[in-house]
Amino acid sequence: IAAKEFCTYHHIEYTFINSLSEAGLIEVTATNEGTYIPETELQKLERMVRLHTELEINLAGIEAITHLLQRVESIQEETRNLRNRLKRYEED
Repeated sequence: IAAKEFCTYHHIEYTFINSLSEAGLIEVTATNEGTYIPETELQKLERMVRLHTELEINLAGIEAITHLLQRVESIQEETRNLRNRLKRYEED
């Protein structure tokens, strides 16, 4: 997706996407024709746009929230793995 089109659709400035990219929160692809957002990044980017526009959260807040959400997902995955291992022992 062209970053310019995404910005137009969501009524945001390109500098916001650039800031997120520089902070390492999203990945973008730059070519001679322009900057593009991979489809795999769209869901994350749309969540960050909503945090910024609807809740008026700044870049530092978005970074903190993103870090905490990644940590929660990691803990949930670890919990699933531990439960699966525990089930194997309970079956024996």
